[in-house]
Amino acid sequence: MATTVTEIVEMLRRADEREFAALERSLAADARKGVRKAVEVARKRIEAERAEAERLKSLYEFERSLLPEGSDGFIVGLDEVGRGPVAGPLAVGAVVLPAEGRIEGLNDSKQVKPDVRAEIAERIKRDAVAWAVEFVEPGEIDGDGMSASLRRAFTGALGQIVAQGIEPALVLVDGNPLRIHELERNVVKGDAKCASIAAASIVAKVERDALMDRMALKYPEYGFEENKGYASPHHIEAIRKHGLCEIHRVSFCHSFMQETLF
Repeated sequence: MATTVTEIVEMLRRADEREFAALERSLAADARKGVRKAVEVARKRIEAERAEAERLKSLYEFERSLLPEGSDGFIVGLDEVGRGPVAGPLAVGAVVLPAEGRIEGLNDSKQVKPDVRAEIAERIKRDAVAWAVEFVEPGEIDGDGMSASLRRAFTGALGQIVAQGIEPALVLVDGNPLRIHELERNVVKGDAKCASIAAASIVAKVERDALMDRMALKYPEYGFEENKGYASPHHIEAIRKHGLCEIHRVSFCHSFMQETLF
């Protein structure tokens, strides 16, 4: 009895790269339209999975290539989230990944869907040698400015990692030099190039988003659960109607706030 199209579709859907190659050969003479379509869909899936595996491999290999010659020590990756919002803290994540094994899906946090991001963050926390998130509150940002706040947050996040007994062999920072460690190495767009920076980006984003969700319960009028503190049209309108709350960055809100701040 011939295998049905439905059965073939299911086999192709479940097949890994090796299994797909064998199935594709065995189905080469099958002219049924449903089979041809299923083979093409499976081929595109396999190609996408291969490309993703190569991308992930490059994230790990690139950062290992930055280690000082002869070193196989710990790499600390750091990245910030929350530089641009008008409410809520600045957050910097720091992550040390194990030398062996890979965490699937690592990427710049902005490129990962929220539900997937939360799942990846849990894997990072479970598998990482060490991780930390440092927050700088809105009042400190208003008082000291963003440059000083960034340096404080990166320094604090790295300090948390060192306090966990980690002696860095390399400190990878996304973006411009901060000079927070003698072994600091700056990587432009590092969250798309280095596994540990990508992991730091995801952990920081998830932790900050969770904090803003809690703030949404305390200040429901601003819609923090949706905007996470960014200046969305609804958020701006809420500021104009209700004024600012204690987690707003006053210095970021001058252009659209009411005369009465609180």
